[in-house]
Formats: sequence, structure tokens, C-alpha cells
Amino acid sequence: MSEALSSNICIYISLDRESLNDYFNPHDPGPLYKRQLSHAFELYILNSISSVKRYSILSYKISSKLEEDKQYTEPLIYAIRRHFAEKKAVKETEFEKFKRRSYLLLFFSLSIVMICHGFLPLLLRGANQIGSGVSNTLDVFSWVILWRPIDQLIFYWNPYLKEISIMDRLATGKVTFIDNYS
Repeated sequence: MSEALSSNICIYISLDRESLNDYFNPHDPGPLYKRQLSHAFELYILNSISSVKRYSILSYKISSKLEEDKQYTEPLIYAIRRHFAEKKAVKETEFEKFKRRSYLLLFFSLSIVMICHGFLPLLLRGANQIGSGVSNTLDVFSWVILWRPIDQLIFYWNPYLKEISIMDRLATGKVTFIDNYS
């Protein structure tokens, strides 16, 4: 990966006792490091990386005004990493389901095409002109029935891999602590 191709995207998070509660789901009674992230905080993180590219490096920059607020850094980062690791697992499951469905559809379509091209010409062996028309119709039908599975397998897998990559980079992003003590 070339340095010219990669860009650094920083997600800035200010950490203090009041803002910490805004980062988590207020209805989650679990310990701080196991709590769910709030929807607004997740949207903030996702909006912060809206310009992400394939080779972008994601990092978190955490700032606090008081020394004692540093103690909340590790539980917050653990919660963020866990959250996006779970999202990555969901995206990987969706991708596997997509591949399984697409290959099944392709196999089913190929089976129908093979049956049509194998048995229908045998039934129409005596009628030469009708057989030629049916053969041309079968060729068109074959392209139509195979178009969607081939199209999906060639073009629609990339968004899944992009989402998986983004979730992985969010789950493993570098953390830098910025001291803003007065």
C-alpha cells in the first residue's frame, strides 16, 4: 500500500463525565465496557468516516479536560471495538448468505438451462423449422435466466466486502489520547 493512496481519517471524541453517558444506550444497565453504544454516537462515528477509501487508515483521537477522565478511555474504546466487531460479524454473515443464495440461484438456473437444451431438442427432432425456432428461443431464455445470478456474482459482492473492511478498521483503529488539561 502506497502512502499516496492511503489517507488518515481521525474520529475525534471528547471524553468527560457528562458526555460519557451520551455515548451509550441509556437503557442498558450493564457495566460501562459492556454497554451498547447509543445510536447517535454510532451515527457520529459513521458520519466521521463518510469519506473513507479502501486504503484509509482510521484512528480515534480522544481528548479530555481533566486527568481523572482518562480512566474512562479504556472502557469506551473497548465498547467501540466490541460494537464494531459485532457489526463486522453481522456483515460477514450477510455476505455468506448472499454468496450461498447467489450460487444456489446460479446452480438452479444452470440446471434449468441444461434440461431445456438437453431434452427439448430431443422431443422436437423431426420438426426441423420448429426445432430451429425453439432452439433460438431456448438460447434467449438461457441468457435471461442466467443473467441475474451472473450479474450478482460479478458486481454485487463488493459492497459487502467494503462494509466488512470498514467495520474491521473501526474495530481495530489506533487510539491516541490528547491532553487538554487547563
